[in-house]
Amino acid sequence: MTHIYNFSAGPAVLPHAVLAQAAAEMLDWQGSGMSVMEMSHRGPEFIAIYQQAVADLRELLTVPDNYRILFMQGGGLAENAIVPMNLLGRAAGPATIDFVHTGSWSGKSVREAARYATVNVAASAEQSGFAGVPPQQSWRLTPGAAYLHVCTNETIDGVEFDFVPTIQGDTPLVADMSSHILSRVIDVSKYGVIFGGAQKNIGPAGLTVVIVRDDLLGHALPICPSAFDWKIVADNDSMYNTPPTYAIYIAGLVFAHLKKLGGVAAIEALNIEKARLLYAALDADDFYVNRVVPANRSRMNVPFFLRDEARNTEFLAGATARGLLQLKGHKSVGGMRASIYNAMPIEGVQALVDYLNDFAGRSHR
Repeated sequence: MTHIYNFSAGPAVLPHAVLAQAAAEMLDWQGSGMSVMEMSHRGPEFIAIYQQAVADLRELLTVPDNYRILFMQGGGLAENAIVPMNLLGRAAGPATIDFVHTGSWSGKSVREAARYATVNVAASAEQSGFAGVPPQQSWRLTPGAAYLHVCTNETIDGVEFDFVPTIQGDTPLVADMSSHILSRVIDVSKYGVIFGGAQKNIGPAGLTVVIVRDDLLGHALPICPSAFDWKIVADNDSMYNTPPTYAIYIAGLVFAHLKKLGGVAAIEALNIEKARLLYAALDADDFYVNRVVPANRSRMNVPFFLRDEARNTEFLAGATARGLLQLKGHKSVGGMRASIYNAMPIEGVQALVDYLNDFAGRSHR
């Protein structure tokens, strides 16, 4: 098989060791005689898989005891509705939700939440073309807001928060971490809710991870479907309805793999080096352009443009010939994008850097 490096933004590359283990266990999981795909979600075999996955994720992120880990469905996009339906019930009257608009995904969050409450865009980077995160001193937060929503890494725009927002009072901080969860050390206790689709750093599409503080459970609006009520999901250990069992199994393999590598701190150090290599190649001269301010450049999703965009087709064809796949930028912004998630080896980033240099005519500098 031809060796390739997959720079897709999601569904994305998975660790080779995880894929190999899943392949070996496909027809018979650990002598059970069953594939994980065939198991009852209430049977002892799958319950063991689920419990280990939860325990390993709790360990990897140092999730405090007063937080619940939920495995749900619908992706990060569905959580844009599920979050307000679960948190707006805390308000005594009409509620306002604060947002920081840093790119495509936070923009979608704003539009979805507006179906359920008044929204206040406390800060927006739209005028800058989403080139960074507005400094917090410029935010216009609502006293007593139902919650503050941020997307801490914008997959499409390549903007990553370099700080944790601070909030006065008991307004919870809600963070969409879909495209960089498990890529860097975080302090979970500073957030009320963290959520993310799995298909970037955790596993296959179909699984959504929600980490929610205990006191934020039990406040769902009457219109919230029972399968999306965090309290019901938590009370049933994510088994209220049939969960995405195979996706949970793969996620568990990824969690175990990360632990073997030394945990999140170790993978963060590697991610820093990968991002350094790639951005250095993009910044070497003006052949390529990255429009994000350096402080907010994502370590996971690196959008870039050729100065001469008439050569885009040529660039992508050459990349494919070298086994560098899925580099075309999102249709809403154009250009190129390299997603270098945890599972992308540094050798893949170096191969891309070599191609960037060759295509720019500077391979021997």
